[in-house]
Amino acid sequence: MIEVARLAESELERELDALAALRIAVFREYPYLYEGTREYEQRYLRSYATPRSVLVVARDGAQLVGAATATPLLQHGDAVAPPLCAAGYDPARVYYFGESVLLHAYRGRGLGHAFFDQREAAAREHGFEVTAFCAVERPDEHPKKPAGYVPHDAFWSRRGYTKRADIVTTFSWRDRGEPSESEKKMVFWLKEHAP
Repeated sequence: MIEVARLAESELERELDALAALRIAVFREYPYLYEGTREYEQRYLRSYATPRSVLVVARDGAQLVGAATATPLLQHGDAVAPPLCAAGYDPARVYYFGESVLLHAYRGRGLGHAFFDQREAAAREHGFEVTAFCAVERPDEHPKKPAGYVPHDAFWSRRGYTKRADIVTTFSWRDRGEPSESEKKMVFWLKEHAP
């Protein structure tokens, strides 16, 4: 039985190492190909220890197997808000979904839906009218794209999100096997919620 629950602010510090390791493991896979460090991940995750942020975790017994984050857009980094503002969105109305990571063996069991349910519920609780996230967009001919790779676009569309190819930003990180960071194109997905 997999348990999905919000992590209390008071619990975050003791889970930091496991959460950092989980993010690194999942984001090493295509399409992110991320070469992360625990120190950076722990620093990043601490940013979710705020009253209106949410960190949802999935556990198989004592093992952490998945996690998802969300926070008011105004509390997130500088690369996220400007493209949404330029597209006419009031950042004070947007609840931003940072990421959703799940070990491969646990996919296809409805946990992705549970992560979205929890984060959308948090957005409603705090009065946000728009939820948004962005996803890396790699070229179709990327040399590390695995055979049979299927992006999450259909899943996100079924959840009511619209891909906004006209709203993009860039994040920089070091890909596996690369000597330094490089910019990656990130495309936004948005969903309007009734007030």
